[in-house]
Amino acid sequence: MLKKKKMKLNLSLPRTNLEVQLHKYREKRISSENILQQVQDIFDNETKKEDEILKEIHNGDAGINNFNLDLLESDRIFHLSDIEKLCIEYRLRFLDSTYFKGEIPYEAVSKIKALEKEQQLTLKGFKIVAPSKLFKLENADDPLLFAPMGNDYYYLIHKWGNDLQPLRKLMMWPFKNLENFIGFLLLLSFLIALLIPDGLFSPQQTTAQFFMVFFFAFKWVAGLSIFYGFKKGKNFSSAIWRSKYYNA
Repeated sequence: MLKKKKMKLNLSLPRTNLEVQLHKYREKRISSENILQQVQDIFDNETKKEDEILKEIHNGDAGINNFNLDLLESDRIFHLSDIEKLCIEYRLRFLDSTYFKGEIPYEAVSKIKALEKEQQLTLKGFKIVAPSKLFKLENADDPLLFAPMGNDYYYLIHKWGNDLQPLRKLMMWPFKNLENFIGFLLLLSFLIALLIPDGLFSPQQTTAQFFMVFFFAFKWVAGLSIFYGFKKGKNFSSAIWRSKYYNA
């Protein structure tokens, strides 16, 4: 008898439909007729905000951002000297984002929106670290997007693209400064002198003759390097890392 009553009681309770309940909660907040307009307005505002951020990146003026330091991630704060060393080691440029000709990914825009919302400010004065080929430089493969904080400090917002080749640092070592370049030319000249056969100038080459060959090899290599450098308008990484000129 008790079992029958319990069964009847269970059968009399309707099961809960979560979708129906969700609709009820939404109807209390907003009517079905207005939901589409509300969503459209939100999307329009977000699109407008994204367009404003992209415009600031491509056409914005230089400036300083008054960040709330308590809300920032400490591992994303870098001094100009850190950025300078990176650019010189890997022969990169650190320039205003207005010179950047690559595509700004949506992830970068999204992070800027989130940071602006958190900081309650509009970011400006963006800077980018990237190889020269990714900038629209005036004539005379991992971008990093920064926002200036003042006092030569910058906040890293986003990194995108492919990582640099592992040998890029080694390949760009000769172009860091004049001392490295001369050392590279001396080493290259020494290797060229070693490749010249001993019997080319005399049956038995002496040490003095070897160094004479080395001297002429150095003059030849240095002459070609200077000619190419002047012709192409090239300069050392320590001199061009903040230059907006292509032939520098």
